[in-house]
This record gives sequence, C-alpha cells and structure tokens, in this order.
Amino acid sequence: MNRDELQEICAKLRPLLARYQPPLVSKHDDERYYDLWSVKDLVIEGRKRKEVYFAGLIIQKGYVGFYFMPVYSDAEVKDFFKPELLSRLKGKSCFHIKKLDEALLGQIEEALQRGYELYVQKGWI
Repeated sequence: MNRDELQEICAKLRPLLARYQPPLVSKHDDERYYDLWSVKDLVIEGRKRKEVYFAGLIIQKGYVGFYFMPVYSDAEVKDFFKPELLSRLKGKSCFHIKKLDEALLGQIEEALQRGYELYVQKGWI
C-alpha cells in the first residue's frame, strides 16, 4: 500500500474517533497519529492513574493501526466483534486495517460506541 491509500483510510476512520472528543482528549493529532484519552483521576486494578487510553490511529508501513484499548481492558468486548473486524486483530488491542469498506467502517463505529459505553460504565470517563 502506498502512503496516499493509508492516509485515505486514516481520513475515513478519524471522524469516527473524533466524535468522542470531548469528553476524551487527544495527545497526538497529526496526519500520521491520532489518539484519544480519558483524563481524570482513576483507580484501575488498585493503581492510581490520571488518564486512560481509549483508541488511536497510527499510519504504519503497509497498514493503519487502529488501537482500541477497551478490548484490552475487558476480554469480553471481543464477543461482539464480527469476523471481518476480528480477523484484523493482531496482538491484544491493535487492528491492522489495509482495506476499508462500508461494512468494516460500520463495525469499527459500533466497536467505538460499545467501548465508550464500557468506559462510562466503569467510571473511566
């Protein structure tokens, strides 16, 4: 994949994440890297934190990395992923997006909504 194709994928995904800003905030916001954090005093698994990562996009060589921390924080989140999205999960929380169609775009949109609701339920937002 060339850089223009990757930037096009990123440009289509970015507005889906941006819907959650605010209340989430971005620490990195440029053409290659965009992320969202919940910034508030938290206690997660007994550890005090001032922020928690929610999701992000990073243009890598050959794919756009869609990093989605709700899947890491609660393994049951995977249960609602459809096979098209789940097949792109590499590791614990990174999805490798090489092609983006309307179905996959909708699945990512749904994952973000459910992940956001999970963070609200946990009191992280």
